[in-house]
Amino acid sequence: MASMRAPLLSLVLLFAPLVTADVTIYGLFGQTTADAATLRSGSATPVASTTSFVTVPGPPQYTELAAYNPIYMEPPPIPSPAPPLQFSIGVPSSAQLMNALSIPQHGTFFGFSIEMSVANQLIGKNGTTLFPQFLNLMNTVAPRAGAVHIRVGGNTQETAFMVNSLPEGAMIEKDKEDASNPTSTPVLAFTPELLYMMANVSSLINARWYLGIPFNDTSDFRFQIAEQGEAILGDNLLGFQAANEPDLYAAHGHRPSTYGPFDFFGEYALLTQAYQNDSAIPVKNNLIAPSVSGTWTPEEVWNTGFVDAYTQYLGSLSVERYPTDNCAVVFPNPDNPPHDPLQELPQYLTHQAGINIVQAYLNSTMLAQTWNKPFLMFETNTASCGGFPGISDTFTSALWGLDYAMQMANSNFTGALFHFGGQNVSYNPFTAVPTNQSAFHQWTVGPIFYSSLFVAEALGQTNTSQVKDLFPNDGNDQTPAYAIYENSNLARMALINYMTDPTGAHDYVATISVGGSNFSEANSVPSSVQVKYLLAPSTSEKDNITWAGQTLGPRFGADGTWKGDESVQTVQCDQTQNTCQITVPAPGAALVFFSDAAQQLADGPASTQTFATSIVTQTVNTVTVDPSVLATSNGQGGKNALALGGTSQGGANGASSLRVVGAGAAALGCMLGGAAVFARAFW
Repeated sequence: MASMRAPLLSLVLLFAPLVTADVTIYGLFGQTTADAATLRSGSATPVASTTSFVTVPGPPQYTELAAYNPIYMEPPPIPSPAPPLQFSIGVPSSAQLMNALSIPQHGTFFGFSIEMSVANQLIGKNGTTLFPQFLNLMNTVAPRAGAVHIRVGGNTQETAFMVNSLPEGAMIEKDKEDASNPTSTPVLAFTPELLYMMANVSSLINARWYLGIPFNDTSDFRFQIAEQGEAILGDNLLGFQAANEPDLYAAHGHRPSTYGPFDFFGEYALLTQAYQNDSAIPVKNNLIAPSVSGTWTPEEVWNTGFVDAYTQYLGSLSVERYPTDNCAVVFPNPDNPPHDPLQELPQYLTHQAGINIVQAYLNSTMLAQTWNKPFLMFETNTASCGGFPGISDTFTSALWGLDYAMQMANSNFTGALFHFGGQNVSYNPFTAVPTNQSAFHQWTVGPIFYSSLFVAEALGQTNTSQVKDLFPNDGNDQTPAYAIYENSNLARMALINYMTDPTGAHDYVATISVGGSNFSEANSVPSSVQVKYLLAPSTSEKDNITWAGQTLGPRFGADGTWKGDESVQTVQCDQTQNTCQITVPAPGAALVFFSDAAQQLADGPASTQTFATSIVTQTVNTVTVDPSVLATSNGQGGKNALALGGTSQGGANGASSLRVVGAGAAALGCMLGGAAVFARAFW
């Protein structure tokens, strides 16, 4: 395998990635019992039928890696009484007649948060070895959304530090012996290779990045990641998070027990002063804060004068929030007894779940508009400390995730990042294959990843989409719906059915009318609408999940490309009655397109580039990439671009010293399978 410092360098896409068992939460879940040899052999077959569930008195037991948990739980019964299965939804065709619409939203709303310590498990081994599964999966989102936003950070950013090199050419090294907080987060050393890896991803797909600045030592903020990040990522850098969950610093032993919002305010002053004085950081207005997790309310931070004091440095405001936690299983605490997933499951299968989280931030999203700042849910997922088996790794999370994301968009958040950990968590949007199975297995796509595709298409790419929670069916929390207006016109509608009934007896039919006398408009239902469905046999399903008839594959079966043919349903409408009847299976979600243009804008290009390996280490599962893919691309603007810009409008150029040099530089873009290299002087 080529070294970054070899005389000739080529970027290679590794089909069978080399990963380690190191994970974000550094312990073993005792909650999740299958025979270890069976799992490692790959012969553990998940239940494929909604009629074959494990029913046990208490949490199911399984002691291997949580990401591959094969145990299913019985879905909740149909509510008694069941919600009405025939109901009407009336909406105006014009946004001007719809009250309380959201601010305009971007298709990139649903992004991803990757714990820094596992970036080499998910993105690539280094700057020259990218995982094609990652590229393919991200490239299913980017064309739909216009781009994909990814954060690399989290708890491990707080003690991370950059070094020029690590033994054996490693990109990341974890020191667990010096780990100090309750989640045993290791001290992380990383090289600039991490940033070159991210830049090379952006040269292949439309990916943009958030990074984290360490905040554990206020006498030395270690801005190297910001200095190098600006220079290497250029306009693909969205901003820097400084301080991750500062409201937990005292509880985790990183600050005195008396540490509060005003202490944080004072430390941020030290940060901004040092940031302003660092001439190697050309852009000064792209910090992201305060990223509180719920121990402090955002208002406690706002009341210190935080935004007024630091507004010139703040590119976005942020919070982090999980609906609950599963921490007691790994880190026993008498004040926080373990949660039983069987008892938690019904709480995720309700429209109220997302509302409960968002309500705490409605005042802040309003204030953010007055301050002219984006407001981000910077880290979230089903439950902190890795999620719940039987919830986070099932279709439950897909329905919950899309409803929660749409609720945040409705409530004037401007983006949400769903978090990844390692192989020992349940909530990953996708997970790399264990090393000892990489020759014959592929990756595992988590159900919540399908939420990102639904939301990307629901919001589209015009950056004008406004969202409205319709509370149909007398507000029944099993049958929510949203209207999406684009360029001030009704474009799409999202409908969800949280119930599980394989007989079809609890599929519901929503009769939609558009315009009409109730809204002082002419009847506006089109002659037909197109519908895409997100479906699974049960809310407890883990593998058999489809979006518009296609699937990304079961556990150990995903390379990031679609399997099957796309199926978009055409539903005829009654223009005389001004009605269109949409059936939503139990369980499932429907995305209704009210015009061909609305669907075309959401779909993106008819076809997208897919990626495969240009390394052959096995004769199984290896193919090559078309050499023309990036023959003229070299990170930022092609091989002729010798310098990179900053991250904000009007920002200074911080990359003038980065140039393509060396005898082999001109040919790097097409040497192996069309994979490009973000070149630098290392020969």
